[in-house]
Amino acid sequence: MLRGMGTHQAANRRAWTGMAPGYAEAAERQWAATEPTWGTVGRLERELGLLGDVRGLDVLELGCGTAYWSAWLQRRGARPIGLDVTPAQLATAGRMQAAHGQRFPLLEADGEAIPLRNGCVDLVVSEYGASIWCDPHRWVAEAARVLRPGGRLAYLVNAWLAVLCQNEVGGVSDRLRRDWRTPRRIEWADDGSIEFQRPPGEWITLLRGCGFEVERLEHLLADPDAEVHGLWGDTPDWPRRWPPEEVWLARLRG
Repeated sequence: MLRGMGTHQAANRRAWTGMAPGYAEAAERQWAATEPTWGTVGRLERELGLLGDVRGLDVLELGCGTAYWSAWLQRRGARPIGLDVTPAQLATAGRMQAAHGQRFPLLEADGEAIPLRNGCVDLVVSEYGASIWCDPHRWVAEAARVLRPGGRLAYLVNAWLAVLCQNEVGGVSDRLRRDWRTPRRIEWADDGSIEFQRPPGEWITLLRGCGFEVERLEHLLADPDAEVHGLWGDTPDWPRRWPPEEVWLARLRG
């Protein structure tokens, strides 16, 4: 365990060590992709235009997993650093670097205690990384600390509607399954992992409290003819009818 790492980080590290082999195959496809996409619905970054021109930017991918976002951004001229708490995920990222001829730093570290100096990056990105597996009060504050004034934070989480429709094993139905006051810390019995979710109003309050101004909230819907992720189980049309994911873009006040 990394020094100072708490209960949920340790639980998630164990869970993701077990899940890492299954994500290695996905990493092959993601690293080979010719352009960035967001979420399980695969929305193209060039269509959403969330990040814009990243050439010359210092970027931190927070909870990078297999670091495919870092790879995509490096190909577009950024200088990425990938950070993750799970060595098995970083090992896959290292193999992908070798296979694709790309090199950038990979840090084994907790997203709630980033081992970087203050004000050293221009952009922090998290897609289903620290954005849901770390305590938001801690990781958002850390993102603000390492960003330069005017730097941006872009992160993807589950849409709150999808959270409220989740069943006890994480599948999503077309009925509300949780109350609005459901715990924001969700402990999964199947693999012991712990994630954090919250409604938009609470995100806005948290972001502003850490010095950010919200620039954009993009709700992601799958295209009508898109192949959807297996997560949707018995309701495969869910991500075509309602947004399962959302991307937040915020800028640190100068």
